[in-house]
Amino acid sequence: MASKLLDRLRRTLFKEGEHPTDADGTDDCPESSELDDDTDYVSARLGGTLCFEGDAVLDSEDAGEASGPDSDSDFFGESLDNPCSSTDISPTSPTLKGSNMLTRQLQESWRSLRPRCASEKLIFEVTDASVVHETNSKYVLYTIHIIQSASFDKTPGVITRRYTDFERLHSRLRRRYGDEMEGVYFPRKKLRKNFAAETIAKRSRAFEQYLSHLHSLHELRVAPTFLEFFYLSDLRAGQMLLRVGHYQEAVGTLLNALRLQEKLGCQQLLHHQPVQKAHWLFTLGALVSCFQDLEQPTEAQEHCDRALQDLAPSPDTLKQQPPPPQVHPLLVPLLQANVRLSWKICKDKRCWEALLQDIQELGVDVGCHPNLKEFLIKENLGDSEGDAK
Repeated sequence: MASKLLDRLRRTLFKEGEHPTDADGTDDCPESSELDDDTDYVSARLGGTLCFEGDAVLDSEDAGEASGPDSDSDFFGESLDNPCSSTDISPTSPTLKGSNMLTRQLQESWRSLRPRCASEKLIFEVTDASVVHETNSKYVLYTIHIIQSASFDKTPGVITRRYTDFERLHSRLRRRYGDEMEGVYFPRKKLRKNFAAETIAKRSRAFEQYLSHLHSLHELRVAPTFLEFFYLSDLRAGQMLLRVGHYQEAVGTLLNALRLQEKLGCQQLLHHQPVQKAHWLFTLGALVSCFQDLEQPTEAQEHCDRALQDLAPSPDTLKQQPPPPQVHPLLVPLLQANVRLSWKICKDKRCWEALLQDIQELGVDVGCHPNLKEFLIKENLGDSEGDAK
């Protein structure tokens, strides 16, 4: 009864169309419908799929879209006057950049609660996307972090790729693994608004799903073409920096390549895939050479030791081969480097000296081998498709 009287009193006091204002200012709060609309927009913006459907799209194989050589620009020549910056189009909230969400206590608690049998997998996360302008082209460059799940991965691998890089990967995989690629869809280009923030955000999500889908299929996960997509460009860049003597820059590039190979499980494929073995040993050998020139013998010896663990044969294995035995071209340079480095840091080097002596006694001329840097500079870093740069 009291509520009915109060309602009647309100209608009497306020004219039609007016609404009472609460003293606490609750009238400034948005309506629920506004919140719903905003949520729907965010969901639509970030909920990309692997394949964009619609009448205004082109297949990725269509070459008529480019506005210039090697371009990812809009088919109708989208204006270059208002390029998007990386902060404008980043699929992650700018307020989260640089923030440390996990404290040490939270990390330890999470580790203790996590089931020990949790299977580790890779997470592919597009953390930034920026529009790049070149002389005759315009394209979007995606920054992707490769993170090991089921653990706190504080050193993710990082790659930057553009649409045409993904397109090339997809074409190669379809050519070599047609059956496995049957159910894998690739995000297609649009006729318009390729550089709009919403399009880039959706495509970022689509690339995350695309890489996750490929990695979930065992045949594709261990495919050389898939593995080389991540690390080979860093190896080639590291080799170029090594050639010109920029050792500190080369170390950063090569360490990222090593992290990527570790996360992708390349070390477990050394006995089955010769190309991946050559790339793995090149990475470690190049790090040894760079750390040597940077006067960091401890780091150089650690990577040299690691390479020899995967490369050095046992004395019994050497004796089973016809003289002179077939040894990997990196074996002697790495052994010689490891003996010198171990001596510098006062570490036991007798096992490597003994192996080097055994190789020499079996008829291998260790004096005619090029040194480590000479071998690395001349190495031809080809891929599984037979291409080399």
